[in-house]
Amino acid sequence: MKIVLTGSLGHISKPLAQELVQNEHDVTVISSNVERQEEIKTLGAKAAIGSLADTDFLTNTFTGADLVYTMVPPRDFFDPTYDMEAYYKGLGENYAQAIAASGVKKVINLSTFGAHLNKGNGILLGAHLVEQTLNALPEDVSIVHMRPTSFFYNLYAYVDMIKSGGIIAANYGGDHVIPWVAPVDIATAIAEEIETPFSGRKVRYVASEELTGNETARILGEAIGKSDLQWILIPGEQVRQHLEGVGMNKKIVAGMIEMYDALYSGLLAEDYNLNRPELGKTKLVDFAKEFAGAFQQK
Repeated sequence: MKIVLTGSLGHISKPLAQELVQNEHDVTVISSNVERQEEIKTLGAKAAIGSLADTDFLTNTFTGADLVYTMVPPRDFFDPTYDMEAYYKGLGENYAQAIAASGVKKVINLSTFGAHLNKGNGILLGAHLVEQTLNALPEDVSIVHMRPTSFFYNLYAYVDMIKSGGIIAANYGGDHVIPWVAPVDIATAIAEEIETPFSGRKVRYVASEELTGNETARILGEAIGKSDLQWILIPGEQVRQHLEGVGMNKKIVAGMIEMYDALYSGLLAEDYNLNRPELGKTKLVDFAKEFAGAFQQK
């Protein structure tokens, strides 16, 4: 099968490319970084170097593919000019235009849990908009929206806080459950969908482990030699002051606080809870080993 992957050699796209190549698919990886070209070829895939903002490039790259995997690459949250909603909306429209023009009939789109909401989900609204844009394609285009939960690697954001204050403090977590996921488990789930015939529109949630904030802190604390590490619940206003104080885009900060408020209240995971997936193989104790290495090197 001829498959085109976006996401360059990121946390999900790299292990996905490796698995697909191993399964003898013809894989093309899109990257904006020409320096990734040789590494992509080393994996056994083809490299397509260009910009996701260039719909002609996307159309040409998608043409002839049996399936494309779409995702929206992250941007710098500290860029004061970054309009996240517009960015997601623009890329969603670019993807839809290229899919229609190229004749691709199967799409797997990386979305997120909380994307079922058209409000109240903070910075996840962009993923909702991308889903809606792709769903507006003709019915003969089959789409699977992958909705992973909170990424384990987001916990790296608390390294400095743990070092300086000895705690994890946030406006979510505490004794409330956080569904965590490892990128490799997302890649495995996507590969499973690629190998399974699908039609119409489908949503698949992906998670690796469900833990409270307190359980998360305990596991990380044991890995870094701080068995008394606590997850402290703080007001969103306190989070806002901290994030704006370190220079984060104010609109992004507001969106993050709303997102985590929705996670804590259960709003964000309401549809996930109705469609809870089989959990992946990777657990927090596995990630905690990597976290401990990063913690010691910081």
